[in-house]
Amino acid sequence: MDFIKKYMYQLLTGIGILAALLFFSLNVPHNREANIIERSALSILTPLFQPVSRVSGFVEEIWDSYIQLVDTHHENVRLREDIRSLNLRVQKENEALLANQRLERLLDLKESIDAPTVAATIIGEDTTSWFRTMVINRGSSSGIREGMAVICADGVVGQTVKVSSSTSRVLLLTDHMSGIAATIQRSRARGVVKGKGEFLCTLEFTTREEDVKVGDAVITSGIGGVFMKGLPIGEVTMVKRGEYGIFQTVSIRPAVNLSHLEEVIVVLRGGYE
Repeated sequence: MDFIKKYMYQLLTGIGILAALLFFSLNVPHNREANIIERSALSILTPLFQPVSRVSGFVEEIWDSYIQLVDTHHENVRLREDIRSLNLRVQKENEALLANQRLERLLDLKESIDAPTVAATIIGEDTTSWFRTMVINRGSSSGIREGMAVICADGVVGQTVKVSSSTSRVLLLTDHMSGIAATIQRSRARGVVKGKGEFLCTLEFTTREEDVKVGDAVITSGIGGVFMKGLPIGEVTMVKRGEYGIFQTVSIRPAVNLSHLEEVIVVLRGGYE
């Protein structure tokens, strides 16, 4: 306001001259050359117009840049959403592909078993220091009873120990309470696979004279009636024969990766009420 008051006279004079010049230029023929008064007025006003023109161009440039930034931001947001949607779609398709591959292997296993079976999904697990169990989403309503064999495409998983109408608890072969009659596939040496926890097992009651080596495959012997003969149990990782005693110590790594298990098959035979 102080600036306007201070230069009020000059501003009014300039506005008056500009208005007179505009009125004059609109009422003269366009083909007539400018006279000395018109040329003098243009010479005086031109320096005043240049800063206004520069300011106008600067404001226009800023506005255009702002509009471009807003448009770019919106485009980036849209592209990020598109990328996120594509990533989710790829993840779902990959998960579906992996599930399909697992189910195909289970189907091949079902077709190779000469007994009725039911497929089930792991819905819970208990891997404390004392127990190694999992819960599946099938129970007595699907024909499952306690004491039935639970397997997957890679081999033995365990057996059912507690069954409700819609779920069953599976005692894993790595549990301390588990015992499975087994055979060394190469030498036919026999023993009992016992769970040791931490996803490990041992082959017990194998005499020192039996031929057992690291890398030997361990399979079910079929003795006991729970597991059919020839199912993979694991691989020998350590053999130790002491100076005393009649048995050797044999460590086994299970064939099934129990920590990554998602689907299993229950063999509907045997068991107990």
